[in-house]
Amino acid sequence: MMVNTNLSAHLEASLGLSKLNDIFWNQSAPALYEAAMRRGEAHVGQGGTLVAYTGSFTGRAPNDKFIVDEADSHDKVWWGEVNKAISEENFEKVLNSVQTFLQGKAIFVQDLLAGADPTTELPVRIITQYAWHALFAQNMFIRPAELQRSLAVDEPQFTILHVPDMQADPAQHGTRSGAFILVNFARRLVIIGGTHYAGEIKKSVFSIMNYLLPQQGVMSMHASANVGQAGDVAILFGLSGTGKTTLSADPERLLIGDDEHGWSDQGVFNLEGGCYAKVINLSAEAEPLIYATTHQFGTVLENTVMDMATRELDLTDGSLTENTRASYPITQIPNALYPGKAGHAKHIIMLTCDAFGVLPPISKLTTSQAMYHFLSGYTAKVAGTEKGITEPTTTFSTCFGAPFMALHPSVYADLLGAKINEHQVSCWLLNTGWSGGPYGIGNRMKIRHTRAMLNAALRGDLDQVDTRIDPIFGLNIPVSCPDVPNEVLDPASTWADKTAYQTKAQQLAAAFHQNFARFADYVTAEVREAGPLAGR
Repeated sequence: MMVNTNLSAHLEASLGLSKLNDIFWNQSAPALYEAAMRRGEAHVGQGGTLVAYTGSFTGRAPNDKFIVDEADSHDKVWWGEVNKAISEENFEKVLNSVQTFLQGKAIFVQDLLAGADPTTELPVRIITQYAWHALFAQNMFIRPAELQRSLAVDEPQFTILHVPDMQADPAQHGTRSGAFILVNFARRLVIIGGTHYAGEIKKSVFSIMNYLLPQQGVMSMHASANVGQAGDVAILFGLSGTGKTTLSADPERLLIGDDEHGWSDQGVFNLEGGCYAKVINLSAEAEPLIYATTHQFGTVLENTVMDMATRELDLTDGSLTENTRASYPITQIPNALYPGKAGHAKHIIMLTCDAFGVLPPISKLTTSQAMYHFLSGYTAKVAGTEKGITEPTTTFSTCFGAPFMALHPSVYADLLGAKINEHQVSCWLLNTGWSGGPYGIGNRMKIRHTRAMLNAALRGDLDQVDTRIDPIFGLNIPVSCPDVPNEVLDPASTWADKTAYQTKAQQLAAAFHQNFARFADYVTAEVREAGPLAGR
């Protein structure tokens, strides 16, 4: 293949990439399929999906992510356990090793857009070793060609340099292990290596937008979003596994996006052009829109078990990982907006998966409570989700996405509070976790009940319903909801052992207070006092 000389010269001048064997620039999905087949990278599954396997890394490597500590961003970044620093010197050492590593190799380049708001969009360039990763990137971001646009060779403003086959040397490069995700805001460059998990590409761009957008007064959010026929936008915050993708894919509402959004003075907009859905145990009956994508050309399936003879997929098999994923263009969802833009939010739903079975399935939040739970970002990991977890474990991920938030949490919380007040947003906490007891004793909330509660909140059916205050968590719980048994709404009543419920609820309330202590100096008294009543 003839290398594009202009692009080749630009990559050498800007990134030091030289002596490349081939550059496959902005190839189409069919061409990337052919390349993946030719190079033995992936397989074609039933229905035409591209099935790839990521080896030892079947999820993100948060402990291997670093931000370069340089003068411009030093006083802006929220340094700590999440945002760990690496020196400019070590970043350059890794970059030099990548430059050497790629000599004589082919690369795949995709020039795409992050952000559906033209006033804040970010042209991004994804450079990777693998055709299937290039297709993943093409799926996940906004595709200029579909908007009758093209990006010039020198137009991208941020570059993701993805070299999954290269292992770092911690002694030489200052990394923690052979895997590395290095973000350099000054150089507008991210380097990823040592892991084939495609989600690192997606989340690196999200981390970049979470740094840039708030500095422009735009709220960035780890949330899904959809809009009703009346133009009522709903934002659904939540960590992985809480139901963002599932609940936002509603046949009665238009999908804006399933995971990452901005909220500007013009309204809510998707940062992406695709979806990255968990597909373990996915069924056509419970989630028909998402299920259909797992049997369509263009979808990339990660770590999904497949019969190599028949190419039949087994979405129930978690033997490789419970974190099986499907990456697909959002246009595969029939009622999706693309590019995803809508007006200001009328509803905010904060999703939590409480594996202790003590939080109410739905509760109305004041603005102060919404800010409290946004900063808390609570969910629970259950046994089997990570090595060493044998019982439900509390997880507090501030802003419902701490690993991707480069700035101090108060920056995002203040923007959210201002948006809620300005647009008179109705806020709810929706628990998609357990009822009748903790994980192992109780049962997961029935999805039909969760959808009924969500739909009732979005329709306004709960606005006039009487509420009662939960004596432990201080949350306003509706006493009734259409299509949901009244007893389901009261978590204590679903437990056979009421003493065990009180003990577990008190423990969770204490965990909330302990976690929130780190934010006490950054919020108002009203927000500090908006947490659980118990343990104050």
